[in-house]
Amino acid sequence: MSDDDQELGITESKSHNTGEWYAEVVRKAGLADYGPEGMSGFIVTRPRAYAIWERLQGFLDAKFKRTGVQNAYFPMFIPESYLEREKDIVEGFDPEVAWVTEAGTKELEERLAVRPTSESIITPYISQWVRSHRDLPLRVNQWCSVVRWEATETKPFFRTKEFLWQEGHTAHATSEDAWEETMTRLDQYESVYEDLLAIPVLKGQKPDHDKFPGADTTTTVEALMPDGKSVQGATSHHLGQSFAEAFDITFSDENEDDRTAHTTSWGLSWRALGALVMTHSDEQGLVLPPTVAPTQVVVVPIWQEDTKDEVLEYAEGVADDLESAGVRVELDDRDERNPGFKFNEHELNGVPLRIEIGPYEVEDGELTLNHRPDGEERVEDREDVAGTVRDHLDEVYAKLYAAAEDTLDGEVREADDRAGILGTLGQHGGYVRTPWCGDEACEEPIKEPMAAEIVMVPFEDDDPLVEGDADDHDETCAICGDPAERTAYFAKSY
Repeated sequence: MSDDDQELGITESKSHNTGEWYAEVVRKAGLADYGPEGMSGFIVTRPRAYAIWERLQGFLDAKFKRTGVQNAYFPMFIPESYLEREKDIVEGFDPEVAWVTEAGTKELEERLAVRPTSESIITPYISQWVRSHRDLPLRVNQWCSVVRWEATETKPFFRTKEFLWQEGHTAHATSEDAWEETMTRLDQYESVYEDLLAIPVLKGQKPDHDKFPGADTTTTVEALMPDGKSVQGATSHHLGQSFAEAFDITFSDENEDDRTAHTTSWGLSWRALGALVMTHSDEQGLVLPPTVAPTQVVVVPIWQEDTKDEVLEYAEGVADDLESAGVRVELDDRDERNPGFKFNEHELNGVPLRIEIGPYEVEDGELTLNHRPDGEERVEDREDVAGTVRDHLDEVYAKLYAAAEDTLDGEVREADDRAGILGTLGQHGGYVRTPWCGDEACEEPIKEPMAAEIVMVPFEDDDPLVEGDADDHDETCAICGDPAERTAYFAKSY
């Protein structure tokens, strides 16, 4: 095996050494490099990964704008006095906050926090911009980076000290309007995963003890990874009036009475890229759905010296037709690389569809198409290549989604006592659905030995244990035996 072939090969096993396999795919597929020495937990995002992020950003940003959101940008530094105005924010993020105490040679009069989240810098300005009920609803969003000085082990995209995300912040006249906003954003996050990334998700809310600091309710979409761990895909928070009271977001209503607004915040980070890589990729390298792949199709001409000109001309025509139709296509006509090397390289980089063109394809007016996820090969007519390719790209997406859906469907199990929860998580991983009394203390007997926690509870309308949703139920908490109030989903998580 040549050094080039070794560099292209993935040497770790996805099923047996998932963490090492993931890190190898990220590096060898050109997604990220680790940060400078002495800066553990930071990464350099390479162009291929950033191009995927831009496609996600464009997809989601368009949804935001169609529903009344305007983009803005706020300072990355937050004065300590601003942060302290909402005590729950301070208590919730204090261990993760990075502080600036000096500028140049001067010590600052007030410490500045590098934003771990921006409620404390955005909300004061919303307070200035809102005066009347006519100013509501007010919706702003920013695409930015935040810093959280994680003490736990870091992993590219899943958990890094600095990460890219969007954070939206809104103010509303009523709690009902704020809740509708919360759910609108959660539905949009669900669409990102299911319609763009080909990853099915579970949708619900966090238990009260794990909600965003200061929030009334935190809602979440959870994605299951092939190793049985859950990823918190995005969260949308109904903040109630705590932030509005802390930062004086008040407005005059139709009767000229002063009222306090209700606010929301919501965010999705590049953790979605980690979930994308982990879910679909394999031991040949990166696998990407066509929706976000920087290159959707690669055309590989295969020739001998006596057929080179006609094969290249045919391949160039195919690539030109695809480019004209808006397909992101690459013609790999490198003379110094053999076809086998090219195939391996494009598989490593996650190109969803490969078109092979040799003298037989030219003679017969055909194309040989190869699907990246499973290597399925088809021969198609050259005519209407753009339509044919779009059909195949749709098939590739459907294959990826179906495989991820099968994984999720098979990894939701039930248990009705502590031993059953621990045994199921230990043997299978995935989600364990169980009756729960609602007390945080009943999470500890699972969290302590298994490092698993309640990642989600269904919304009340979807939970048969919520009073009124079932005629009668006598379920008891799987941990303490008290009457069960909610259904809980336990899982290990990233």
